[in-house]
Amino acid sequence: MRKNVMRLTLCAMLFALCLSAQAQQPKKVPRIGYLSSVDRATESSRAEGIRLGLRELGYIEEKNIAIKYRYSEGKSDRVPELAAELVRLKVDIIVVAGGIIWIRAAKNATKNATKTIPIVMVGAGNDPVEAGLIESLARPGGNVTGLTNLSGKLGGKRLELLKEAVPKLARVAVLYEPATPANVVEVNEDLPVAARALKLTIQTWEIRAADGFEKAFAALSKERPDGLYVAGSPLLNNNQKRIADLALKSRLPSVYNDREAVDAGGLMSYGADLADSYRRVAYYVDKILKGAKPADLPVEQPTKFELVINLKTAKQIGLTIPPNVLARADRLIK
Repeated sequence: MRKNVMRLTLCAMLFALCLSAQAQQPKKVPRIGYLSSVDRATESSRAEGIRLGLRELGYIEEKNIAIKYRYSEGKSDRVPELAAELVRLKVDIIVVAGGIIWIRAAKNATKNATKTIPIVMVGAGNDPVEAGLIESLARPGGNVTGLTNLSGKLGGKRLELLKEAVPKLARVAVLYEPATPANVVEVNEDLPVAARALKLTIQTWEIRAADGFEKAFAALSKERPDGLYVAGSPLLNNNQKRIADLALKSRLPSVYNDREAVDAGGLMSYGADLADSYRRVAYYVDKILKGAKPADLPVEQPTKFELVINLKTAKQIGLTIPPNVLARADRLIK
């Protein structure tokens, strides 16, 4: 009897020790790779939206989730190596804040991984279906899902708003980056159609490197356009302050694809509410970490758009924006 009691006591002690050891073992902290098309400063406010969304779902950075950031600073040639770095870090998910080139680089890099790494995209300017990244918006198919803003498809609306803000607008200079597929489609297909409908003449100016802005503005000033349209691309987004300053110096009313350019001194912007889109990334991260497959998570298009106008800039270039345009603005910078 005594031996049986001793055996039971010993078993109970061993069981308790095992439970204690298991309780002391730290849980695996999910690792998120974050691949940005711009620099740290430009991306910081956008990334904060993702962190806020994660906190609302119970994920706190450096506590129960880790995020490894990589910034390409608008240089597309750096993207493949940065994506490969994240794969070598064995991240559980890669969030791609950039266009088709960035998403494709991440997708190619994951092919070399020992296991399939899900990719959550945000900010793709092109249609990801047309680009061959997913099978359809409803059922993406592979390891890519997330949000697409289809920014280039809003080009006609931006031209229309610029025309309404500047009634005498007739000739528009368009800055774009030829290395960005969405820009090429925008300037060759979407903008010409919209320009004809609005009876506007557009002239395109290629920007291939950071040292090309001053040269472009020096050349276009001789053409004396009535306004400036700035396409959204990694290189252009990374130099929004420089572009806004040059446009201001040239007294050119300018329109952009996101509010950050207007915060930097541009006249106006129209596009998807980036804060809302980036915050939504957390939903995808949470679903995937809980076992959902990217192939089964529908890709979302933006539901919130915003018109932002910088009244301070309008005053500096001597422009009076019609009241009906101001009344439609979601935000006015005074």
